[in-house]
Amino acid sequence: MTTPFINGNSKRTEAVYVHIPFCTNKCFYCDFNSYVLKGQPVMDYLQALEREMEMTVKASPPGVIKSIFVGGGTPTVLKAKEMEYFLKTVRDHFPEWDNNIEFSMEANPGTTDLEKLFVMREGGVNRISFGVQAFQNDLLTGIGRIHNTDDVYRSLENAKKAGFDNMSIDLMFGLPNQTVDMLSESVTKALELGLPHYSIYSLKVEENTLFHTLYQKNQLPLPDEEAELNMYLLLMNRMKEAGYKQYEISNFAKPGFESKHNMTYWLNEDYYGLGAGAHGYVGRQRHMNIKGVNPYVEAVKSGLPRLDSYDISPEEAMEDFLMVGLRVLDGISRSRFEQQFNTSLDVVFARPLHKMVNAGLLDATDDGYKLSEQGILFGNEVFAEFIGSLSGN
Repeated sequence: MTTPFINGNSKRTEAVYVHIPFCTNKCFYCDFNSYVLKGQPVMDYLQALEREMEMTVKASPPGVIKSIFVGGGTPTVLKAKEMEYFLKTVRDHFPEWDNNIEFSMEANPGTTDLEKLFVMREGGVNRISFGVQAFQNDLLTGIGRIHNTDDVYRSLENAKKAGFDNMSIDLMFGLPNQTVDMLSESVTKALELGLPHYSIYSLKVEENTLFHTLYQKNQLPLPDEEAELNMYLLLMNRMKEAGYKQYEISNFAKPGFESKHNMTYWLNEDYYGLGAGAHGYVGRQRHMNIKGVNPYVEAVKSGLPRLDSYDISPEEAMEDFLMVGLRVLDGISRSRFEQQFNTSLDVVFARPLHKMVNAGLLDATDDGYKLSEQGILFGNEVFAEFIGSLSGN
């Protein structure tokens, strides 16, 4: 049970995010905090990460850990020995694991040889999320990916040999030169793999990326809005027909294989954020770490490597509850809101809830609200209604 807001949050943190910022190269659409591996002080970084773990658990002792997620960058660019060291530090500082812990690691096809996969499995990783993005080699080259479709099949086969059965792949739609038929082909090939989980994201052209530069020069041949909408409708229908539940706007799973770690974010629960540029949320306080590899390594020598940290007001916490919670297609729970904040969801958000229900974008449920079929297509418009609705921004 979540502790009421007015009493503070005494429940111990049960989720851990760790950031490994190294990549073999920078994809053309990527604005994540990542750096090309060559020449980077990898062991210095991993040792700094261990020091941050030590300081973090001292400041805020963990509960029984239910989920760990290692993201990046590409965590699987670590060499086998580096991976072994890293996973041991995680286990040393977060020793109490739930019997059903979900320990996920992001991977790029082509960066996961058998030796490394065995090290990962031995170190406690039990779920891999592969960044596949598309099943057409031309499209992959056009977005700056270094793998091809052969690498995808080989990586999945190696993962199975190493004992992994809980795997997910990411696909993308709305890519330059991508057609609805191309996406359909990618979804077909993805479904043929019979994996328990798929994440399928639309391309966002972010600042400080090659794609943003090309977009500003009108040199990025993106699908038009109608084609992108048709892509989203197609993938929703195809996944449903194949027996996958769309449990979040961009995520589809077989029953019981929803991402526990991502649900932590969407239920607005606490999580540790470790590593360069990582974000964390513990005890109603959010933080963001220093981004650069060397600045992070230096900062950890004298304390927690914070770029910024700030308390979350009750109003902001309530808005966050709605904005992230409505991404989940089962919707938000009135009783959970009252447990967490000791006040009524329907009273606090009467105006925007009424407006969105009347617009046909939200449906009332037995215990709250969820996106309607139309609302799923216009989620960002719905979420925007709640931004600053209490704090007067």
